[in-house]
Order: sequence, then structure tokens, then C-alpha cells
Amino acid sequence: MTVINANRLIMGRLASIVAQKLLAGEEISIVNAENAIISGSKIKTIEDYVKFQEIGTREWGPYFPKRPDRILKRTVRGMLPYKSKRGKDALSNLKVYVGIPVELKDSELVTFDEASITRLSSNKYVKLGDVSKRLGSKY
Repeated sequence: MTVINANRLIMGRLASIVAQKLLAGEEISIVNAENAIISGSKIKTIEDYVKFQEIGTREWGPYFPKRPDRILKRTVRGMLPYKSKRGKDALSNLKVYVGIPVELKDSELVTFDEASITRLSSNKYVKLGDVSKRLGSKY
């Protein structure tokens, strides 16, 4: 099992790398989901996520999560063929956590240079935890 530290990694690039590894059959755990970075203007990013959340409810329409671990898992799901058996099996091998859980405390944490924040050309970004708090999460 691979344990990935999402601290200061760009969420979209991280999700695409994780989706490829899941389709290859790896089991992956992502820790520190609240420290993942979303590139772009802070105000525009938060407005977009609030709009996603207002579209539907838990009972009707598309449900969009508030917690940072669930937002990250949904982002990875969007990069998988999750309606097919192959995609469902791949998604079942993914676990995402806020912080570092006790059972993964001693594991070696992996990070990806191609998803690092140093790859951004500007300093416009917002942490996933900040977006989550603006959506009303109490993680």
C-alpha cells in the first residue's frame, strides 16, 4: 500500500496521478487532505465550490461533499470510469484521511514532485481545508 502526503500538492495533478495508479491496481491512502492546494484565485475558487454545493441536496440532485477528504476522493472519482466494474474496483482501493491516522503513523509518506506547489507559475492558490470551512465543514 502506498501512503501519499497531500501537504502542498496541487489537488488536480495529485488526483490524476492517483487515478492512474488505482487503475493499475495499487492500494493508495492519502493523508493530510486538508493541506492540498487548489490553484487559482481564492475568491473565484470558493465561489465555484459554493455553486457546486448549492446545485443539489443529499436526497435530490448531485450531492457535493463539504469535508476535504471527501472532496479529494470525489475529485479522484471524476478521473476514473467509476460507473464500470473496473472503476468501482479501483475506487474501492482508495482511502483519504484528514490528518494522519494512528494506523498510518509509522508508514513512509510519499510525495510527487510533478504535483508540487513549486510547479505553479503564480502565487494564486487556496488550501482545500479553507474551502471546506467556507462550505460549512467542521472537520
